[in-house]
Amino acid sequence: MRWALVKVCLAVTVMVVVAFAVPLGLVIKEMARDRAFANAERQAAALGTSLSITTDRTQLDRAVASTQAGAAGRMAVHIPAPPGGGAAVRIGTARATAKDLATVQRTPRASTTEVPGGFALLQPTAISTGQIAIVEVYVPEGEVTNGLATAWLILAGVGIALVVGSVAVADRLGVRMVQPAQRLASAAHDLGEGRLGARVPEDGPTELKSAAVAFNSMADQVVQLLANERELAADLSHRLRTPLTVLRLNAASLGDGPAADQTRAAVEQLEREVDTIIRTARAAKPQTQPGGPGAGCDASEVVRERMDFWSALAEDEGRKVRVAGIDRPVRIPVARPELVAALDALLGNVFRHTPEGTAFSVDVHNGDDAVIILVSDAGPGIADPEAALARGNSGGRDGSTGLGLDIVRRVAESTGGDVRIGRSVLGGTEVRIWIGLGGRAAGAPGRRRGHRVVRRRRAQH
Repeated sequence: MRWALVKVCLAVTVMVVVAFAVPLGLVIKEMARDRAFANAERQAAALGTSLSITTDRTQLDRAVASTQAGAAGRMAVHIPAPPGGGAAVRIGTARATAKDLATVQRTPRASTTEVPGGFALLQPTAISTGQIAIVEVYVPEGEVTNGLATAWLILAGVGIALVVGSVAVADRLGVRMVQPAQRLASAAHDLGEGRLGARVPEDGPTELKSAAVAFNSMADQVVQLLANERELAADLSHRLRTPLTVLRLNAASLGDGPAADQTRAAVEQLEREVDTIIRTARAAKPQTQPGGPGAGCDASEVVRERMDFWSALAEDEGRKVRVAGIDRPVRIPVARPELVAALDALLGNVFRHTPEGTAFSVDVHNGDDAVIILVSDAGPGIADPEAALARGNSGGRDGSTGLGLDIVRRVAESTGGDVRIGRSVLGGTEVRIWIGLGGRAAGAPGRRRGHRVVRRRRAQH
């Protein structure tokens, strides 16, 4: 559209410039010609006054020499022979032919004839004998076209300036029209690829501005719908997986017998079905962007709430629980459902993959630009932490979808952080969630400070 607008403006401007410049140039050429011949006519008229008074050659020579054309050798006087006899008189340098002179004498009207190097003005003048004398003034070609080249250059310059100016204005207008359309197309492409944070500046022409407003409204609706869907999925996951964990633990205490075996088999089958549903739903859901300014939650409050829930199960299994770092609010740029899902995934893994009676702890470390959440246990640990962190890798373990750590990783990476698995001070697995307080702009310096906070607090414990 931009180049089409430039081409149209270029064509229109060129046509306008040609339509005005060519006739104007012809008028200027005619004016230069008229100016040259008007000057010649004035000089011929000045000499005609002398001819009407006298035909004396000496006086006429002085009169011719006194004119500008005569002094330059561009004037001549043709006086016919008197009726009583005598010779014709010719003064100055003549260039017109005898035929042209005879024509002017027969029809005493001023005439212009072309001669080598220019033009000759033939001005008839009546003399005292009643005859017609002719004053010839030579006009060089240079005088006829004097100033014409400069005028054409000025016209050409003005025309080029108009064309360039119109193209520049059309290009700026095209940019003003095209850029909003390009931004709208790019944002639509990003939204189609799942980057739900894509928005369009609401500027530009009225029509494109309205389109941008409509697109942003649509994108907000999509984000809201997906957020509601994700919250519902997280809620259903919490409602289903937690009771299943309780059922599995209770089924393990039923002892032996056909009924107990059937109950345990049914619980395992139900867990597999729920895992399949969760895996399918998460595989179909596009990746979303982190929340905007003001989004987040209090990590301490969420940890207290989830530990109140899991502590009841821990008490039933004889597990020692330790919680630290939640005595004051810790604000993080993570939505509450996101953090709840991540904590439930990690604590569920502790109960699912460690023996009864295994102690575990949750520590929250608040740094200057990072928050560290540590979930540690005294279990056997993870043999291959890198494989466990691979997306969707269940490690071949029963009751594992391989999505728990994937949920945790996405929560951390949405803030510019990461997740690492190591050996805890309790002797088992330690999952460290590094949450950046500066969003995706957080860099390595912040991470190093976060690690120092963790080391200092470990030393205190």
